[in-house]
Amino acid sequence: MKRHTLIILTAFVFLATACERNFDEPNPDMLTADSFWENETDAIKGVNAIYSALNRSSNYYNRGMHFLYLLRSDEGFGSGGDIGLNNNVAFAFTDNNTSRGTWNAIYHANYRANQVITYVPQIEMDETLKKRLVAEAKVLRALNYFNLVVFWGRPPLVLTLLSPADDYPSNATPEQAFAQIEKDLTEAMVDLPPSYDAADVGRITKGAAHGLLAKVYMQQGKFAEAKEAMEWLVTGDGASNYGLMDNYADNFRKDTENNRESVFEIQFKENAAENGDDDTNPGISLNTGASVPKFLAPPSPGPGFGDGAARRWIVDAFDTERTVDNKKDPRAAVSFIYDNADERGPAFTMVYGQTWLSRYGADDKRVWFRKLLNDDWKNNEIFSSPNNYRLIRYADILLMYAECLNETGQTNAAYVYVDEVRQRVNLQPLSDVKPNMGQLAFQEQLKHERTLELAGEGWRYFDMVRWGEFSNNLETLRERDADFINFISGRHEWYPIPQADIDNSPNLTQNPGY
Repeated sequence: MKRHTLIILTAFVFLATACERNFDEPNPDMLTADSFWENETDAIKGVNAIYSALNRSSNYYNRGMHFLYLLRSDEGFGSGGDIGLNNNVAFAFTDNNTSRGTWNAIYHANYRANQVITYVPQIEMDETLKKRLVAEAKVLRALNYFNLVVFWGRPPLVLTLLSPADDYPSNATPEQAFAQIEKDLTEAMVDLPPSYDAADVGRITKGAAHGLLAKVYMQQGKFAEAKEAMEWLVTGDGASNYGLMDNYADNFRKDTENNRESVFEIQFKENAAENGDDDTNPGISLNTGASVPKFLAPPSPGPGFGDGAARRWIVDAFDTERTVDNKKDPRAAVSFIYDNADERGPAFTMVYGQTWLSRYGADDKRVWFRKLLNDDWKNNEIFSSPNNYRLIRYADILLMYAECLNETGQTNAAYVYVDEVRQRVNLQPLSDVKPNMGQLAFQEQLKHERTLELAGEGWRYFDMVRWGEFSNNLETLRERDADFINFISGRHEWYPIPQADIDNSPNLTQNPGY
């Protein structure tokens, strides 16, 4: 699928204002829903357009979603000249339209998913393929709503194609949103294959649906249900499709994409002819590469803008671990670019083909996220990275499974899954260094394990929310991340719903505290 240019369908963004124009004659060059959804090819194009909404919008997985994932957590902060972004992720914004672009991009993607779910069942085509395409759309819609409910809390549930005559929907409760997400995923997984042939690699699989459903359950504290959702991946029929890569770094390189550790992966493709941020323009179809590396790469005299950086505490956390041959945890240098990523120091730490010392000197203690970058094969970054975003990895599944075992009273059984993750990077088994922990101690250890294994991948904020860090651990957060000085409990757990959309809809209400 990655090798194919995804087709963009015309779609309106939910709650966006538009001028209605009445024409006496229909435009013969304009596709309508009635004229488009006619055959199998149209159905496939329609689903491809949902994937395209994820990877081509600068406000979604192409760039903007990563700012929300990484910089709103205690892993990172806004470090460049974009004052709006810096305030956004530092809980210091005053405009209720903050992050509206990502909100709109998600509803844009959902409109496309709703089109597929509405029209594809009416097409005469192979029944198995039809069911699979609808299932893909449901999983993608579920992902979109998962992002909405975690970051905005009370998103309107738009599950049908709205017409101008429809009433505007009201806010859903988090419980209603989660219930719909669960419904979409459980319905979808029965019609999805465990894998695809080479032409369709990258499409939603049964494993992706199971993995996402487990995350949805865990976000709500439903550990027994989450464990059951992961059984297919870990101990069931799907287990043979997954495993850990021998080399941890292979999970973040373009040449080892869609590997056995990948459960859910957002696809990107570089177009060497494009060197502009044209992903913001839906009329341009050439660029399906990600622009986020350009914005997160180290700034001048480095190759990027440095709009988001990592906090120093997280690289220091890796120093609590040593490999069995007394070396530094190799995940630190894979996850971050910083002065001592090479243990020998700044003169040996490489930054896009030059040493840290030559670029930034010996005393610069800044830290940059690395997993989304291309410094392993490039000396610069442009706006069209081909490197896929690994949304869910099997290592994440193993740690989640261990957490569910622990939360359901099976702590001793959980050790083996943590050990599998640790031993891949040559760390001593947890069962040797910290045997026989109680449930609470094991949970604290799992927080540490997830911090190191998944650093800079976007799940830290989700974990912080479900662990209650904002209510139970706020003072500690403020000590290691100054952004949280601005955090107000009861307000900043969610973003404000864009004020422009509230103004256009009498049924929408603002989130608490705004």
